[in-house]
Amino acid sequence: MKYVFKALGRLLLTLVVVAAAAYGGWRLWDIYMRQPWTRDAHVRVDVVAVTPDVSGLVYDVAVADNTTVKKGDLLFQIDRDRFAIAFDRADAAVASSKATLEQAKRNLQRFERLTGVAVSEQQREEARTTEAKAEADYQAAVAQREVAALDLKRSEVHASVNGIVTNFSLLPGDYVMAGRPVMALVDTDTFRVEGYFEETKLPRVQLGAPVAITLMGQAGTIHGHVESIAAGVKDRERTDTYGSLANINPSFAWVRLAQRVPVRIALDSVPDGVHLVAGLTATVVVSSEPLSGDLRNGTSFASPVGPGKD
Repeated sequence: MKYVFKALGRLLLTLVVVAAAAYGGWRLWDIYMRQPWTRDAHVRVDVVAVTPDVSGLVYDVAVADNTTVKKGDLLFQIDRDRFAIAFDRADAAVASSKATLEQAKRNLQRFERLTGVAVSEQQREEARTTEAKAEADYQAAVAQREVAALDLKRSEVHASVNGIVTNFSLLPGDYVMAGRPVMALVDTDTFRVEGYFEETKLPRVQLGAPVAITLMGQAGTIHGHVESIAAGVKDRERTDTYGSLANINPSFAWVRLAQRVPVRIALDSVPDGVHLVAGLTATVVVSSEPLSGDLRNGTSFASPVGPGKD
């Protein structure tokens, strides 16, 4: 009888160990295959290509590489002399055209007061035409002066967003061309993380769900929430040709890799000491339930001074 109880105990212990191993294996499979987490994530940010609207010699540079600036801060100034002269010339043209317009109006008024014996209808029409042309010339001169004033104003280039100047090598005396970027300005108000989740995990990724983010090589956990999910990704098996039938790759692999879909994650709080840099690799873990109430309660995200596979 004692032997039977001992055998039953060993059997029960074995069953418990097997059940625990099975449960642990199932949990690991569930975490790796179904839970919404990924190491394929990157820090992203919007970058403004700072481009002058006018051409000219750089007179003064107010920033250096990796300088933190606020919206409206002066970045650099193009030589104003040529634009100031152009404005003065345009202002003089306005004064001249205004005098011509006033004279044309006076002439027309005189012709309108005279009788048909003293002045013909043709002369009146010519006076009206002269007055209308003088009015048009005056309006054109005013518009040209506004353009000259705008060029003068835009000889100073200011930061359009809060951010950090990067890829900068501009010096006084350099010649810049209108429409050609001269530096990059990282918009620090747009720092975010984009995770690339397998399509099998998307059903568990809910809008507003809290997200824990860790950057490679940096301690501390960044908190955020799911902001949006991409509406589409490129179909690599199909080539569309305009005005013809779609070209579909006929090959099919038995092992099918899950497509990865970008998920945009907004940052709610960043711990002190965590340095955000666009392009850094991150690991993100999404909670299965969305946040309730205000998603941004707690420490607010402040712009800092400064994405691996599953």
